[in-house]
Amino acid sequence: MLNSIYIGMSGLTAYSKGLQTISNNVANMNTPGFKGSTPRFEDTYYGQQFAGSTPGTPASMQFGSGVQYGYASLNMAQGDLRSSSGQLDLAIQGNGFLTLLDGDATRYVRTGQFTIGQDGFIEDKVTGLRLAALTDSGKTVPVSMTGLQSSAPKATTAVTFSDNLSTGSTDFSIPDIDVYDANGGKHTLKVAFEPDSDVIPGRWKVTVTDENGLPVTEGPFQFNGGIPEPGADTVDFTLTSTSAPPLSLKLDFSNVTSFSAGSSSTMRVASKDGYAFGTVTSMSVNADGKIEIAYSNGQKALTDVVAIASFRNPGLLTQAGNGIFDASTAGPPNWCISDHDGAGTLVSGSTESSNVDLSSEFGQLILIQRGFQASSQVVSTANEMIMQLFQMRGQG
Repeated sequence: MLNSIYIGMSGLTAYSKGLQTISNNVANMNTPGFKGSTPRFEDTYYGQQFAGSTPGTPASMQFGSGVQYGYASLNMAQGDLRSSSGQLDLAIQGNGFLTLLDGDATRYVRTGQFTIGQDGFIEDKVTGLRLAALTDSGKTVPVSMTGLQSSAPKATTAVTFSDNLSTGSTDFSIPDIDVYDANGGKHTLKVAFEPDSDVIPGRWKVTVTDENGLPVTEGPFQFNGGIPEPGADTVDFTLTSTSAPPLSLKLDFSNVTSFSAGSSSTMRVASKDGYAFGTVTSMSVNADGKIEIAYSNGQKALTDVVAIASFRNPGLLTQAGNGIFDASTAGPPNWCISDHDGAGTLVSGSTESSNVDLSSEFGQLILIQRGFQASSQVVSTANEMIMQLFQMRGQG
């Protein structure tokens, strides 16, 4: 009967630990990237005792020693992906893991809310661990935003025009042409066209004025049979400013035609280079697994490829808190990039929710409660039987 008490006590201990697992799952139902665990129980050592041999039965009996809490089996099923307000928040649609660098150590997460640290590296908001990128040689390095948090201005050098400047036009102009100096300063020009065929047939006079209506330059360009004449199809000038170096500009009319279309001209600005200083407006992951940065001046930049790790048996990973997994017992990972090799696809502006299923947890909770109650009843019954023995001895 004493053995029965010990066996019952083993049940109380095992189910208490099982309750800890269930309570931890329920408590983390709203923790991003959390993976629930399923409690596993194991029977313990069986001893043998001699028994009288009877036909068809063995000459010994086996007695178990109770139950023990074996391990908590990780449930690596994916949680729901939820949109978030963080541009650098990342999740994975699939089986892979984001990689975080902790000095010389490497950690893994399913989702993360990232920000740009003071040293220019992308790091997890909670732990401060750096997000890893994958180099061409297969090494992991921190994702750096150094030099990418703004876009330097570029001076305009050429404005290219296209379509038709009708020979019947007598007063045609294109206003609001924005050009930029080397410091990113914007200058708004107006280009007016006036036929000057009295001097040479097919010649036009170009007048450029600034945003204040002040003349900047004046010059001719030439058509020959409605087609720009090579060598006479551009107007070059220099725009001066008190806040920036002189800006050398070229007006390129090589793609313009001059055919009769009455008084209606369709000539327009086809393209121009140069842009102002730009600040970051958005960040997202592109199809190649790189973080794409868009700037207010229309430019874009890319980081290195965000590293994704995949494991042959992710169930061997161990949880280390804050959604972090340790791979010491799971073996080395296979390095992948987004949407390749079955590791999953990076989703920006999203986080992965916990995969805890409350209905399943409550079902497990009921089973553990019943097991604990039954083990408690075994202990109580064995204790009563021992008390009865003591009473019998006193009566003798």
